[in-house]
Amino acid sequence: MESSEIGRGEGQQTGTGSAAQGDAAWTLPEAMTGRASPAKAAVGDKPVFAYIASLPQPQRSIAEAVDALAAKTLPDLQRSVKWGMAYYGVGDGWCFSCGGFAGHVKLMFINGAALAPVPPVTPVGMGKSTRGVELESVDDIDELRISAWMKQVASVPGVGGKKR
Repeated sequence: MESSEIGRGEGQQTGTGSAAQGDAAWTLPEAMTGRASPAKAAVGDKPVFAYIASLPQPQRSIAEAVDALAAKTLPDLQRSVKWGMAYYGVGDGWCFSCGGFAGHVKLMFINGAALAPVPPVTPVGMGKSTRGVELESVDDIDELRISAWMKQVASVPGVGGKKR
């Protein structure tokens, strides 16, 4: 897939899933509105895996593929759920997030404006330098490009981390 093809089209669909902490059904939001899901903030692999498992298809498969790519790309990967999305980091800061939304999954890179090439999507409400991609299917994942971005963003201080 060419980098210009990374992203999502015009189609929107509403997905539902169950929250990772309970049986309450929830609807995936259309866009960034402060939280992606009712998943509670927690550090570690288990809460992230529970969050991903709570997503409806195809978002679950996309998030699973992104998580697997992150684990393969960054050996010292750390996971957390923050603001209703999965966050990933290396060392002492968070580098990127992955969250399920109606019709797509947002993969957002903190300090993404400094990546080469710069990811095409500028999200609302995630900071001036955050950039990323919106993935509608597993086929939208350009592993070479996304793993390169993961490596680049992990090489600079993440949110909440010390200056390197």
